[in-house]
Amino acid sequence: MGRKDASTARTPVDQYRKQIGKQDYKKTKPMLRATRLKAEAKKTALGVKEVALVLAAILVFLLAFYAFFYLNISNEVDLDLDPDEN
Repeated sequence: MGRKDASTARTPVDQYRKQIGKQDYKKTKPMLRATRLKAEAKKTALGVKEVALVLAAILVFLLAFYAFFYLNISNEVDLDLDPDEN
């Protein structure tokens, strides 16, 4: 008689876990596999933010490269012009 009373008195958390377990068994294997593959693809996919950061870094590098050579060449041209040659 004591065992019967003990088994019926479950905490709400245990009842919830049992209900979740029953729902998970209702899914078929292809459904579980598709859900797992979808989660893995979402985890490994590149986001827009990462792509934008890479493109921004490349753009900054190219602009710095261009600015360095532009300033270097413009200084050399100014040195070649001698105002006393006239």
